[in-house]
Amino acid sequence: MAEFKYEITQELGVISEGKYNIELNMVSWNDREPKYDIRSWAPDHSRMGKGISLTEEEMERLVELWNTRNEEDSFEE
Repeated sequence: MAEFKYEITQELGVISEGKYNIELNMVSWNDREPKYDIRSWAPDHSRMGKGISLTEEEMERLVELWNTRNEEDSFEE
């Protein structure tokens, strides 16, 4: 089985704290271009849980969808 490699190239922030923190980071998987990555990490980043990696375009769309949802909610008030 081939070696699995990852590198956190930029720590963007902690979404929630616990035994494993859910974090938003830029992560390079197997020496590829870094992607936005949301997943749980051990405090020392030695272990990780399941997560999702997004390209720049996918992250922009996610933010767009979130902002649209917030705009729609504000109209209901």
